[in-house]
Amino acid sequence: MTISVGDTLPGGTVLEMSEEGPVAIDLDMLFKGRKVALFGLPGAFTGPCSTAHLPSFIRTKAQFDAKGVDDVVCISNNDPFVLGAWAKESGADTAGVRLLGDAEATFIKALGLDFSAPAIGLINRSSRYALYAEDGVVKVFHLEEDGGQCTVSSGESLLAEI
Repeated sequence: MTISVGDTLPGGTVLEMSEEGPVAIDLDMLFKGRKVALFGLPGAFTGPCSTAHLPSFIRTKAQFDAKGVDDVVCISNNDPFVLGAWAKESGADTAGVRLLGDAEATFIKALGLDFSAPAIGLINRSSRYALYAEDGVVKVFHLEEDGGQCTVSSGESLLAEI
């Protein structure tokens, strides 16, 4: 079953790269009592993920802050080392957009948003989506019907509904 508005985000642990190495992030603590803009994408350093999706949240980060959003977070099915490199190369780290690794796809499977496309080398990946949650409850949810596009799941689209 796919997550929808009104549902509570699942808990679990993901990894974030720090200067000292990977750090475990408890998702229940990340969401509890906080306003979070969360987006997922098929993979770091891939087509629309690098040219459209992540850049849209980097561009709009200050506007999310102005609306009282506590955190702008990307969860991808990459390892934290790849995400750390992508954060540096893309400027997400300096913009304050957090990139969290769900390498085993546990979180994305709990959301019901996983897919595989073996012909292009994508296994257990995340569908392209964006959501806004308050205290872990989904208030806005945008799922991209065509994963090669970034329209309804962009930072601007999500920001418009908060």
